[in-house]
Amino acid sequence: MVDSVFVMPGTVAAPRTGILRDLHSRYETVREALTRIDKAARELGLPDISTRLLEDVAGERPYSPEVQYLEIFAVSLSTYHLLVAEGVEPVAIVGQSIGELWALAAAGHVSVGDAARLAVARSRALTRQAWPGTMLAVGVDGRRAESLAGLIGHPHLVLACENTPRQSVLSGPRRQIDEAERVAEALGWPSVRLDVPHPTHTPAVAQAARDLLATAPRVSYGGGRWRVSSPWLGRDIGDEDPVELVAGALTAQVRMLHTVRALHAAGADTFIECGEWPVVTRFVEASVPGIQSVVPLSEHDPVAAVRALVAGRTETVPPQVRTPASPPFPATPPPVAAAPPVPARPAPTLVLPPPVATTPAPAVPAVPTVPAVPIAPAVPPAPPAPIAPTPPVLSVLAPPTPQAPVTPASPATVDHLSSASDADGQYAVVLTEIRALYGDYLGYPPELLGDDDGLESDLGVESLKQVALLGRVADRYGLPDLRANTSLLTVGTLGRIAQAVVQARGEATAR
Repeated sequence: MVDSVFVMPGTVAAPRTGILRDLHSRYETVREALTRIDKAARELGLPDISTRLLEDVAGERPYSPEVQYLEIFAVSLSTYHLLVAEGVEPVAIVGQSIGELWALAAAGHVSVGDAARLAVARSRALTRQAWPGTMLAVGVDGRRAESLAGLIGHPHLVLACENTPRQSVLSGPRRQIDEAERVAEALGWPSVRLDVPHPTHTPAVAQAARDLLATAPRVSYGGGRWRVSSPWLGRDIGDEDPVELVAGALTAQVRMLHTVRALHAAGADTFIECGEWPVVTRFVEASVPGIQSVVPLSEHDPVAAVRALVAGRTETVPPQVRTPASPPFPATPPPVAAAPPVPARPAPTLVLPPPVATTPAPAVPAVPTVPAVPIAPAVPPAPPAPIAPTPPVLSVLAPPTPQAPVTPASPATVDHLSSASDADGQYAVVLTEIRALYGDYLGYPPELLGDDDGLESDLGVESLKQVALLGRVADRYGLPDLRANTSLLTVGTLGRIAQAVVQARGEATAR
């Protein structure tokens, strides 16, 4: 078994209903972990966290940032227990933003219940401050992003996260982020807003950090089983107070790129994401080409995928080839985004985390999301050093060449769709139109675009381009909520997008 690093996502989209049903039935350690999280949630006045993750609950879930964080924690910790139960042991565990707290709990540095309580205390401290900032992912390296923030010149606009050689995240006041976005556009740098419950990793949330230190209950800690490598400290975590660690991280810069490269240099060849979709592993793939990344919960059979990894059978399969599960089409979800014909010089790649649930949340992020944490140069932008193409979490926006305006569906098209007598007929019509739209934008003959081809894995359409194209589909069919369907970005195919359009139109007609 090669050396493996477990990576824990930060603020990502709310997990699918029923995502942990199989793991809960198979592993006692998963059942125990979920019981402890539920107990902590009830003590804090929150609903049981496991219910929605074990059952296909109908209707809208009660939303709060605290519930979202604890659901992400539950999924990460359950995946960790799956891995360990099947014989996979980490050489280190790494967490992105609040995911570092999940890493501390998995490693045994802090108890599961205390980690849950600390996550809620963190969320409530940020909500009380209610800082009206936001986060912006920019498709350039950290030096250029930091220069961009410096050019705007506001003390609270900073480089929050350096995720890959071509993706950084700025955090700052909305007005200054607006300015940074305009400058990035003028420079031809792809960028996208992150929809997160609480924007962090900026001095602007120092008040929340002080509040957390003053109000969070002190917890027992120390004696962890595994090494936890911290992207904001730039070193392994020792015998340190978790409350102080979580509070300190709120205003600190997260340098995932450097942590990933250091672990790889030390011998780590495989990075396993303890989450539902590839998020942190996309950062890894963009930072260290050629490594193996595994996301068990994105597979049709997570347990079989882990057992194959242990048996060494995955060595014969290219690391970036996955068989994603087909989740339902959620009506809501996290941040991200678009490519025309290849220009003479490749545009910088932007790798972003999947967006976070867009249910109403108090004014405050999903780490650079979309979703939450999820920067500054003033020097003339030099072309980024070329790197091997890699999949993402958000990727390249089309270069700033003029695009023809999106043509709204003609009356004839609308009539044709509405008169279709069955879902299959509507699906065929929509698929043909979407194939033409994507082919025209990407410069591909429509007939070469298969309905089951992965937009990223098979066609090489990076995440930011996917976001831009999905926006065009939403505009064409008058379905603004389609932009929030994160599953169409994480495991997107033209067939799934066409199916989502048909389903959304049917629901709109029924209302």
